[in-house]
Amino acid sequence: MSFLDLSFFSMGMWSLGAGALGAAVLSLILANTDLFLTKSVTATLEFLEEIELKTLDNESPRTFKARELWEHRGAVIMAVRRPGCFLCREEAAELSALKPQLDQLGIPLYAVVKEKIGSEVEDFQPYFKGKIFLDERKKFYGPQKRKMMFMGFIRLGVWQNFFRARSKGFSGNLEGEGFILGGVYVIGPGKQGILLEHREKEFGDKVDPSSVLEAAKKIMPHTSASEENDQM
Repeated sequence: MSFLDLSFFSMGMWSLGAGALGAAVLSLILANTDLFLTKSVTATLEFLEEIELKTLDNESPRTFKARELWEHRGAVIMAVRRPGCFLCREEAAELSALKPQLDQLGIPLYAVVKEKIGSEVEDFQPYFKGKIFLDERKKFYGPQKRKMMFMGFIRLGVWQNFFRARSKGFSGNLEGEGFILGGVYVIGPGKQGILLEHREKEFGDKVDPSSVLEAAKKIMPHTSASEENDQM
């Protein structure tokens, strides 16, 4: 091979390497934008009301419409991405810290999970102080389910969330489906509607507890039709 051929070969290899490096850098930059994130679709009260949930009673589980959770007093509801995830446990603990204030307001705290695997729900309960129900059809994660796959592991925000939760002492496991993103709802009684809807944008994108409490304070007592007639 002549010197000229060797020079062209070296330049070609350098160009390929530079191109690959440039593509990797571009991919990293794009992965840290919201360009390729699935856009969330705002849920309607009518959509949420008809979701079928199931109690986690092993002996006699009951299936019921989700509206039962909030129709009288309203509710704060966490759609858990994965009970074994230490980021979800962090968010659950922060919501549970609001429970004394929610109890004073008369507003219950609930969670829904997508699946029940082994003791995952039981292991989650020390972090979450409300009742937990099963949403087998994953409707609370819709109307349009959003997934974050392995791209999430090269997002700077996700790593910041990892370090934040780890620094607080939270730990977890890898059991169960964890790519469908979760969220948090504050829903008023009757037809008052959805007062807060937080959709997890990336792993560990938790709701602001102060926003939850602020929305909960807007919940108005539900007046039944019979009570309205008595007042007339």
